[in-house]
Amino acid sequence: MTVEQHRSQPPTVPTGPGVDLARALESVVPAEVLAEVDPALWGRTVVQVAQGLATHPADVGRVVAGHAALAARIGTATVARVFGSSADGPVPIEKDGRFKDPTWEENPAYWGLRQQYLALVATLHDLVDAAGLDESSHERALLLADVLSSVLSPTNLLPGNPSALKRAFETGGSSVVSGFRQMLDDLATNQGRPQQVDRTSLRVGQELAATPGKVVYRNRLMELIQFEAQTDEVHEIPILVSPPWINKYYVMDLAPGRSFLEWAVQHGHTVFVISYRDPDESMADTGLDDYLELGDLAALDVVQEITGAETVNLVGLCLGGLMATIATAMLTARGEGERINSLTLQNTLLDYSDPGPVASFVDPEIVERLERKMAKTGYLPSESMAGTFDLLRANDLIFNYVGPNWLEGKAPPAFDILAWNADSTRMPAKMHAFYLRHFYLQNELARGELELLGEHLSLKAITNDTFIVGAVNDHIAPWKTSFTSTGLLGGDVTFTLSNGGHIAGVVNPPGKKAKHWIGTVGGSSAPDAETWLQRASEVQGSWWEPWRDWIGERAGGMRTPPSVGSEAHPPLGDAPGSYVLGTG
Repeated sequence: MTVEQHRSQPPTVPTGPGVDLARALESVVPAEVLAEVDPALWGRTVVQVAQGLATHPADVGRVVAGHAALAARIGTATVARVFGSSADGPVPIEKDGRFKDPTWEENPAYWGLRQQYLALVATLHDLVDAAGLDESSHERALLLADVLSSVLSPTNLLPGNPSALKRAFETGGSSVVSGFRQMLDDLATNQGRPQQVDRTSLRVGQELAATPGKVVYRNRLMELIQFEAQTDEVHEIPILVSPPWINKYYVMDLAPGRSFLEWAVQHGHTVFVISYRDPDESMADTGLDDYLELGDLAALDVVQEITGAETVNLVGLCLGGLMATIATAMLTARGEGERINSLTLQNTLLDYSDPGPVASFVDPEIVERLERKMAKTGYLPSESMAGTFDLLRANDLIFNYVGPNWLEGKAPPAFDILAWNADSTRMPAKMHAFYLRHFYLQNELARGELELLGEHLSLKAITNDTFIVGAVNDHIAPWKTSFTSTGLLGGDVTFTLSNGGHIAGVVNPPGKKAKHWIGTVGGSSAPDAETWLQRASEVQGSWWEPWRDWIGERAGGMRTPPSVGSEAHPPLGDAPGSYVLGTG
């Protein structure tokens, strides 16, 4: 199926083994209760898998027989290792931080244990495949299988974790006591998950979000920060940064030296950034149109008033990139498109035809249950969104910390990205429901059907030069789906693929580990993602560097830095402001 055909498909209604039984069981439970206890349809998925396996006994038999044969081969290979063999095992081994201790390779018993565990993981996936589920339920079932696999990992128990055993002997058992205390504390205060990060030494406004600046505007939804110039002259055309409202803006202003905003300021740009308020029940009726009017469009007015610039370079990350694009389309529809000079979109989806693993959490029934849940509070709790994203990478974001924290008794690391990730925000009920329905379910923007504030929005009408960044390991905005934006926009597009994931691909300062691929595409003649990758240039170094050159060519001449604030918009306080701290 082509991308265009995929876009035109209406949302599918789950059918197949287990659906009728699951719905029959759900029919005796009030909808409000289901919305509260099982908004993501996990219970239905378990019933579907169970009934699917019961109705496909031959397929299940083949899976079980295959697992038994594989387990026997592993046993034989383990015995061979006892007698000095170094042959590879029957199950391929991929990089996994839980098994980094050399004992897993050097000790035959632990080597065999890991092989048996990996065989079990593969068998769980095969059983899900054997259940014959519809596509949506199949993806959720695979995610459940991955979570179950992580729970069953031998590294979660002291005897199955050689690193923890070594530390227990080295500390005379005190590490076990310390880890047990950490586990009890996390069970009581962190929803039963191990802490990912020690935030005590990473304070917002000091170690994080530390680029000097002032709040120059505030409304009920956002504060606008203007950063102080760090060069004698600056480019004439300022930069307005549109961050995601799903988390706080300072993912783009992490520790000094790792801050994208600091990088832009230090390379001669006048930079403004939006900092959204963390929604509460009073913002239940705040919609996407409010985020457009009170966010990007209001900020654009202030930026132009303070700097006197006729046009602005707009930079957006994730949902902020979506909003930056919508704002550009809105201004174009109003005949004001010249106010935007260029677009930079970082890990942004404009086409939701293939949103990746997140799709497991978005179908019509899940959205309906979320709406019922949000109706009680007026917002989606921050822990719900954080928990969803953690489940998508359960090994990396949950179980990778069980061994070090709970078994070895080590304190979690102080890491800026994880500190930011733990500082999550709520989502207003009206806005979040609109976003899920009109983008994930109906894909209206890519299909040319989205209307906001009385305007019909067209991506093809956007003729600005655009610099798009994707990340090769992004599980939130898959880069190949992000790449489809190159064929939706009407201007010249440069696409860059960064190493790293959704966040590390953006927090990507110049260094030895940085790498990217870059190439120019344009309009309807854009190649598909794989063809582009084959033609693109692979470069050792951060994508920040070619962006610096690209934006520099589109930032006008040099001038004396404008004042921070103006008579109409005087400074209201120091950056990072009050909204990011939850005090406004």
